Amino acid sequence: MNSPQQAHEVRLRGLSVSGGLPGRRAGTSLWHMIHRILSHALGFVILLAFLFAGGWIAVAARLPLPGSVVGMLMLAAALRLRWIPERAVKDAAELLIRNMALLFVPAGVGVMAYGGLLAREWLPIVVAGAASTVAVLVVVGWLQQRQETADD
Repeated sequence: MNSPQQAHEVRLRGLSVSGGLPGRRAGTSLWHMIHRILSHALGFVILLAFLFAGGWIAVAARLPLPGSVVGMLMLAAALRLRWIPERAVKDAAELLIRNMALLFVPAGVGVMAYGGLLAREWLPIVVAGAASTVAVLVVVGWLQQRQETADD
């Protein structure tokens, strides 16, 4: 690299990006970047397909579960049965997990907007939160023990 301008230049012959781009190592191939973008896009399409399918099934079958939960259960089953390879959704899922804090902003705004209601109904909210936390711990512990005995 002779000048700062050359640090940001894309060499067409070698199809590689020179160093200096944020988040990219020197010599990262253009095809690799395109592959990553398409991998993320495919993962998001799969995740959204399960989300919308779960919503449709929950409404059509009048299930007492939200469609997002139904879609998540369907995705978990498809991954467990290896109908969908893990690598197909891994990049998109990791991106969502890395940026999960941003997904809580609307919930935080909702809490601030309904502060009066929360002040009036704090006891049922605390009891429901505690009961659901205990239920999740019990179910996850049971499933983990079951998985460990199945692996042995």
